[in-house]
Amino acid sequence: MLFTIQVNNKKIKAEKGETILSALNRNGVIIPTLCRMKDFTPTGACRMCVVEVEGRERLVTACSQPVEEWMKIKTHSPRVIQARKTIVELLLSNHPDDCLYCDRNLNCELQRLSEELNIRERRIRGRKIKPRLDQSSPAIVRELSKCILCGRCVRVCEEVITATSLDFINKGRATHVGAAMDRDFNFSSCIHCGQCVLVCPTGALHEKHNITEVQEYLNKPEIIKVIQYSPIVTAWIADELGMKYTREFDRILNSVLRRIGFDKVFTTGIGTDLCITEIAGQLSARMEQKSETPLYISVCPAWVKYAEQFIPSLIPQLSSVKSPQQITGVLVKTLVADQMGVKPEQIFSVSATPCMAMKFEARRDGMMRKGISDVDSVLTVRELARLIRLYGIDITNVENEPADEPLSGRSSAAVLAEVSGGMAEGVLRLLYFSKLRKEADKQYFKKMRSTGSFREATIELGDTEVKVAIVDGLTGLEKLRSALASGKKFDLVEVMTCPGGCVHGAGLSFNVSRDDIKSRAKLIYQIDDTEAINLPCKSPALLNLYDNLLKANPEIADKKIFFTHFEKRNVLL
Repeated sequence: MLFTIQVNNKKIKAEKGETILSALNRNGVIIPTLCRMKDFTPTGACRMCVVEVEGRERLVTACSQPVEEWMKIKTHSPRVIQARKTIVELLLSNHPDDCLYCDRNLNCELQRLSEELNIRERRIRGRKIKPRLDQSSPAIVRELSKCILCGRCVRVCEEVITATSLDFINKGRATHVGAAMDRDFNFSSCIHCGQCVLVCPTGALHEKHNITEVQEYLNKPEIIKVIQYSPIVTAWIADELGMKYTREFDRILNSVLRRIGFDKVFTTGIGTDLCITEIAGQLSARMEQKSETPLYISVCPAWVKYAEQFIPSLIPQLSSVKSPQQITGVLVKTLVADQMGVKPEQIFSVSATPCMAMKFEARRDGMMRKGISDVDSVLTVRELARLIRLYGIDITNVENEPADEPLSGRSSAAVLAEVSGGMAEGVLRLLYFSKLRKEADKQYFKKMRSTGSFREATIELGDTEVKVAIVDGLTGLEKLRSALASGKKFDLVEVMTCPGGCVHGAGLSFNVSRDDIKSRAKLIYQIDDTEAINLPCKSPALLNLYDNLLKANPEIADKKIFFTHFEKRNVLL
């Protein structure tokens, strides 16, 4: 039901049941918010969205107040602007004055609001928050002095990720956000997904930077510097650098990385193809044995840590195949090292990825051999873009160059793995081809590409049926549990922690909308539709790897090096 309300002396249409903020935004009236997140129940905690409603003595929070037909609203009256300005001034009164050194400088919502409200002096002085820097996590840094208590990170961790690693601690002036028992992150149930970093409006939460470490090694001529990047990183790097992505940008990025100082540039895509192939082999073996339990894909390191902490009974069902990043790292430290005639410790291996949890994964005990890590350092897309800008390279004036052999090729299935359900689709497409000797119609997998936190489908492979479940965001785990409890059986289950998959990774751009995530997924599906090689078994690079390179190298000939183990983790809750 639509009705008319008056806003700033003009009439606009509003819908019964919606909030004032929703009605204003829909009609092109923008007012500031801090604690609000789209699709979350409003709390009205920050008070930034207050408006003046005729007949009400106090200002009203637009995000939580339902609109009513009689309302006459002023969104930018002197009283409203003064209230918003005072709120920001109070937040700034005890905020550290280190914007020049802050991780979110020029991309900070508090900074932006200060500029919009024309705050040019400190009128209110408060006691500064005692600096507390928590760097215990391999992926996330927490700076309490920059926290403005908006509660976004708490809500995302509880309602989206379901790890409940963060909460409000103490009360009054002593209130702050922290982990269980106010301990550091390494004692908490944090799974390092980084979704809290994406929603933090200031620099209170940010990724643990490895740029300085990478720079140090780039200046060591005696060390071989190697970098790998996941298939879709090039598109997000182009976005970070303000360029429109085309397929040519893949080759441009190779040239840029060599100019920075990397000796070898590889793509993680071949590791993804190998991962898909090995998981397909595991699934095929389990189905022949008529296993009663599903095989859980374990390429999402945040999901693996979640399972180890909260669902240890699933550990035996987790695929033991390493993630594409780690498989490529193994190949670099063995195959590439052997071809170059150097020892593994003489290679510094870097991975560029949209995922912050990969920083944690690279430090796992099962991801090293003889004390040497498969991957030495992990950069997010944001970090890699900073590194490129730091070296002053004009990306519009570089030559196109291919990635280095033997880790350069990939199939489109490797790109598809970046979106939720894509890895499972790649596995099933490969099994379909292996069994029926023909490629499956992509419409066959339409259900797996639909939306929702839980999806299920049945794929027919000749006279065999494969039942698959896709958990898109950890809120879908409850639906999976309900389905299993009702007697449903699945052969393959893919779980992605970040809703949408790696296209919503915490290492990508800040302030992304649901439409942005859909656009990223659409780009991946377009690449899958247009590329000629869409199965790992048809990739010349992977065929050469299996048929020649692996057999010639005794260290990896049995492929055991591509597998790992998982174990129960005990953490403070």
